Amino acid sequence: MQHIADALGEKIMALKAPVVVGLDPALESMPEAYFAGLPDTLEGAAAAIYDFNQDVIDAVAGIAPAVKPQMAFYEMLGHAGVRCFEETTAYAKRRGLFVIEDSKRNDIGNTAKAYAAGHLGQVKLRGASAASPYGADFLTVSPFLGDDSLEPFIRTAIAENKGIFVLVRTSNKGGGMVQYAKQEDGHNVSESLAVYLKEQAQTSVGTGGYSAIGAVVGATFPKEAKTLRALMPQSLLLVPGYGAQGGGAADVAPCFCPDGLGAIVNSSRGILYAYQKTCGENCTKEQYRKSVAAAAREMQQEIYGALKAAYPDMKY
Repeated sequence: MQHIADALGEKIMALKAPVVVGLDPALESMPEAYFAGLPDTLEGAAAAIYDFNQDVIDAVAGIAPAVKPQMAFYEMLGHAGVRCFEETTAYAKRRGLFVIEDSKRNDIGNTAKAYAAGHLGQVKLRGASAASPYGADFLTVSPFLGDDSLEPFIRTAIAENKGIFVLVRTSNKGGGMVQYAKQEDGHNVSESLAVYLKEQAQTSVGTGGYSAIGAVVGATFPKEAKTLRALMPQSLLLVPGYGAQGGGAADVAPCFCPDGLGAIVNSSRGILYAYQKTCGENCTKEQYRKSVAAAAREMQQEIYGALKAAYPDMKY
């Protein structure tokens, strides 16, 4: 079986698109066309979101290699929303996209093991086992309970040929309260996490030189990103903060390696709600799909162009 980091890298190079589209379906921001004929209930909202997600996935397949559904938008709808999440992931996989589950899970002891099994691995039943119902290729993980809390996710990811992205430097300003705190060795928390992940990444490296034991590093802090990239030369980086949060194409370049690989950049609102600047509240589903495809293509071209300017000898 091909290493997950190699498989993602090949898809990125084939599409010239180190980008991922976030599936963050805010009900108040979705076009009205997706709610027509549906009851104003949790189940109706979940049905609207699944229809919406299918159109987003169809629009970006062939442009972006991956999607990133954010679990909060689904869990708030209860069992109907979680089922929608599972169906969305399955549909994205059928359309040939990688799926990054953005759930930021973690805990200690058996709870961490349960999260890792449920979201990445095999769920042990009484006399058998079943694959994770969520079906994602990668999972975001919070590190702030310490290394023992991360070990079950790392072990499970390696065993199942999946990947994780550990929160190292998030894109929000308030993250600095914790992530900039100085440690006894002189590093701040983000840097100490990066040093730890460098060691862990070496336990599972693909032929392309990258590990699926990765990190979240925001586009909104390019100077810090450059430092963290140097500390984690083999880790894949998931880069939020592009577009609506203020990060530009040039800001994401420090997250990459000179070969133009090693990172994947997320945009959610900038793609999902681009229709608001074109067709507005009366947008049809067809018009919506076109707006998503156009915004995704614009992002792909901007980031690919910025990488070519920064790394003229990149691999693709």
